[in-house]
Amino acid sequence: MTGRKFFVGGNWKMNGDKKSIEELANTLNNAKLNPDTEVVCGAPSIYLDYARSKLNPNIDVAAQTCYKVAKGAFTGEISPAMIKDCGVKWVILGHSERRHVFGESDELIGQKVAHALENGLGVIACIGEKLDEREAGITEKVVFAQTKFIADNVKDWGKVVLAYEPVWAIGTGKTASPQQAQEVHDKLRQWMKANVSEAVANSVRIIYGGSVTGGTCKELASQKDVDGFLVGGASLKPEFIDIINAKA
Repeated sequence: MTGRKFFVGGNWKMNGDKKSIEELANTLNNAKLNPDTEVVCGAPSIYLDYARSKLNPNIDVAAQTCYKVAKGAFTGEISPAMIKDCGVKWVILGHSERRHVFGESDELIGQKVAHALENGLGVIACIGEKLDEREAGITEKVVFAQTKFIADNVKDWGKVVLAYEPVWAIGTGKTASPQQAQEVHDKLRQWMKANVSEAVANSVRIIYGGSVTGGTCKELASQKDVDGFLVGGASLKPEFIDIINAKA
């Protein structure tokens, strides 16, 4: 055993309404979930309070992004202080859609990571290469550079989960093979050992995201450096329970 607690996050993205969130919460609340797995649901910001009120306390909630300061003239943004005020303990930062659809830079993501951690939120920090980058053979270069901007802004790794999400596998139905996932996770752990510390490399959870389903989760979960999942579309369906229980 690695001693790393299995972690499954559901990223609802821009989906759901009060009716569907209540139904999903009821399904999760009544399911038999592996008690050895940490479960977090990433709700749209407008529903953070609602999701937190509907889900059992053993299921945590995450915001899908936040800004790098506590308050101010930043129309449309939310801060870690507001997230915590809703009883929410986590935030997803650096998701590929934030990077590639909304143009967030490595530098901005690093600043957000620092501010969220300083304010006591747990951070699910996302990294991952695009298809042209994988085909050009620069996967490691890309994910190491992204990881460095995150690592430079972390003091306490106990509150950080790294999510490796190959962009070409998100929402495309293509999943990295368990071997491809394990290879990158292993390389990331080696990078952490060389650039942060051996203790952090051994303890930090590196989770996989990219079209994870009930069908693919068990084999992925069996890889020694895959410590859980960040799940997109499947987190809105009952099969999320099978993914949470992939290690059971």
